[in-house]
Amino acid sequence: MPTPPPADLVLTGGTVLTFDARDREADALAVAGGRVVAVGDVADLVGPDTRVVDLRGRTVMPGVNDSHLHGAWLGALWPRTLFGSEGAVEHAEPLITDAEGRRKAILHTGDLLSRLGVTSYTEPGLGPGEDAGPTGCFGSAVLDEYAALAAEGELRARVTVLRLFGELDGPSSLRAFESGLATAPPTADPRWLNVTGVKIFADGIPPMRSAWTHHCYADGTSGHLLVEGEHDPDREANLRAMITLAHRAGHQIGVHATGDRTTEVVVDALAAAIAAHGPAGRHYLIHGDLVPPHVLDRLPALGIGLNTQPGIAVTTAPWLAAALGEDVVRTAWPLRDAFERGVRVCLSSDAPVLDPDWRRGVAAAAQWLDLPASRVLMRRLLRAYTVLPAHQDGAESWKGTLEVGKAADLCVLETNPLDVDPADLPHVGVAMTVVDGRVVFEA
Repeated sequence: MPTPPPADLVLTGGTVLTFDARDREADALAVAGGRVVAVGDVADLVGPDTRVVDLRGRTVMPGVNDSHLHGAWLGALWPRTLFGSEGAVEHAEPLITDAEGRRKAILHTGDLLSRLGVTSYTEPGLGPGEDAGPTGCFGSAVLDEYAALAAEGELRARVTVLRLFGELDGPSSLRAFESGLATAPPTADPRWLNVTGVKIFADGIPPMRSAWTHHCYADGTSGHLLVEGEHDPDREANLRAMITLAHRAGHQIGVHATGDRTTEVVVDALAAAIAAHGPAGRHYLIHGDLVPPHVLDRLPALGIGLNTQPGIAVTTAPWLAAALGEDVVRTAWPLRDAFERGVRVCLSSDAPVLDPDWRRGVAAAAQWLDLPASRVLMRRLLRAYTVLPAHQDGAESWKGTLEVGKAADLCVLETNPLDVDPADLPHVGVAMTVVDGRVVFEA
């Protein structure tokens, strides 16, 4: 056998959590050409130019994938968030006004996320529906700036994008949606910028009494769909038509759906589209605040995922109680039920609604689950921030785990997270972040 070429980077003397199908662990890892070339035995791969990092007992895990994060908005707003200690802000506050601002915001987010061990994220909604948007953070020009940065090799994390043909948190029309689908996104290396599909805002959120639900709000209303239409049946028909059009065209569909009535319609429409046109994309529900058990039951067989934000659940539970009552809160954000049913659950931050620290997201998920701390629980929550988002991206064949041949996207933590109570995870430091074999952050 020929002698393999030396590695570019070797990490040794610690724990490597591969998160592969067998959850294997090792004590070393080698990287060359942006890929993992060895896990475990790396001695023969150390050459004169290899950088060897002594982990000194620290732990390597796959890079974090925040599968629902508004990158340009976060970069323009940080350190403020919508609900944060630095002061709440108005959703429609003007933030970006020109190309320089768009570039600065995206790069700012890349720097921030690299310090947190985040190596991939999803921009859930960029496109012409927001070209006249008040913040400047969600229009077509933002997507074009991402493409420019990808071409220049300036992105510090891999980015997945869903296009948006309506308003963010606002109405959309079937005509504009159909016109948008006929346009092509900018081209880019899909390993750095991948436009996988579309986002649809089906309804609002329960605390604002804008989620469409079988329950009644305190004022006697039940919300409605955001899709245009004079009455509920018209809006529902237009939503179903949007889903069918996007599915038939082969796009991934991420639907913002929070009310129980909305999730029923969305999943029924997705099921009908799959039955009529075959499987396509990695469709998923976004948020799913009030998704009922009978809807969860349908998701695994249909291949529909759930992308939810436990930090928002913990933060807004009192607001939901004020809008719909404590009984509704007790069944809201059914994370445990979703896990038990085998639903493909991705955890994310929705930053800058909250801050993008995934460690706090894991702690919030454990708090909401109200289960005893264990390695099994922590592993499941960490996979929901790494392995499962890679599947949502359609990229599980080349990223999301630390296996030979896969992308060298990883982070080094000061302590093994499997040995930490989830409530204490936010105190575990990130020592290093590597993307495509390149060190983008080192404490």
